[in-house]
Amino acid sequence: QVQLVESGGGLVQPGGSLRLSCAAAGSIVVVNGMGWYRQAPGKERELVANITAGGSTTYAESMRGRFTISRDNAKRTVFLQMNSLKPEDTAVYYCRADVLRGGPKLIWSTYWGQGTQVTISS
Repeated sequence: QVQLVESGGGLVQPGGSLRLSCAAAGSIVVVNGMGWYRQAPGKERELVANITAGGSTTYAESMRGRFTISRDNAKRTVFLQMNSLKPEDTAVYYCRADVLRGGPKLIWSTYWGQGTQVTISS
């Protein structure tokens, strides 16, 4: 089994910052791409940012310059630093990881975290 455990969400005033973390644990051989997505009430889940194992990053245009994705490969953890937060950033944030799972048969699978609530409000 593989689990993604997220932390760092909360309530912040507009203009504030938050840092999200997501650690992958379990029967893991390799963690490849990792990323963050978000889903606001009544909206579809959308990409926030992705990062490859080598550190290459992509961002949704509306978050570029305000959000920074990074990772610690040794700890199998991905981070999302969010600055200059706006009320429209309010959403549940989910991490995702592409994992080569160990076991009798090696299998590549995509896993999702349980989500962490981020609320931007004064």
